[in-house]
Amino acid sequence: MRAFLCETVKRLLFVAILSGALAAQGQQYSGDQPSMGKVAQELPSYLKHAGIEQHLNHPLPLKTVFTDEQGNTAALEHWIGNAPVILVMMYYKCRSLCPEVLNGLAAALKDSRLVPGKDYDVITVSIDPSDSPSDAVAEKARFVRDVGLPGIDKATHFLTGNEASIQAISGATGFHFIRVPGPDGRMDQFAHPTVIMFATSDGRLSKYIAGDEYQSRDVRLAVLDASRHKISSPADLLLLYCCSYNPVSGKYSVSVLRILSIAGLFTLIVVAGMIWLLTRKPQGHGSA
Repeated sequence: MRAFLCETVKRLLFVAILSGALAAQGQQYSGDQPSMGKVAQELPSYLKHAGIEQHLNHPLPLKTVFTDEQGNTAALEHWIGNAPVILVMMYYKCRSLCPEVLNGLAAALKDSRLVPGKDYDVITVSIDPSDSPSDAVAEKARFVRDVGLPGIDKATHFLTGNEASIQAISGATGFHFIRVPGPDGRMDQFAHPTVIMFATSDGRLSKYIAGDEYQSRDVRLAVLDASRHKISSPADLLLLYCCSYNPVSGKYSVSVLRILSIAGLFTLIVVAGMIWLLTRKPQGHGSA
């Protein structure tokens, strides 16, 4: 048995060393390339501030004031409380990623067998303080048409707010974005993650689904979990850690280095446990 354990420890040590070497090699490769290669592989530094940080079970800023597409100004809690909330953060003048998020959500809701207003409400918040209720009207009309379900109009609210209100909800949700120049050089566009968030009827964040295409099953389960005040498990945090977000493409991709680092850490823990078992002195039996 001891020989078997020794051989197992040797193999696990080999795996740990190999994982560490691969991770180090990947980091060295990305760091030692010529400047042209590095520029091609890395995002501009300002884009690194855009991404998502899950704040599961954190409350939304319910007292923060916004204005809906009809011009009604009230605290966020005015639109929350009847049902679980599907929260989308975007900006209404966006013509790239934001429409894809809304299109993906509309398609998922259409096939979810959920009833708008009863099972869920949709709240969209603009991250651009220059967006107005009139901008919100046009975006909401397209979304309502794409969902096409009875009651979706009353269950959907497209909000705008000032800089302070936007920063309040951005900080609460962990939705990080940054202004970037458009084709004309004007700083009127935003790099931001593509994600939909779910909150309970009392305004606590319960789940995040990243990307711009959503399965109806996933959206349905997230809404049902929120209706039961069930918060997502930490496994979702681990899954998000193992992915890297690219705000240019709006996509998440698997981060090999992060997976290798987790695998290496797990292997070292197992090795340490086996070494501890091997070095334990046998318990002496009492004399007869």
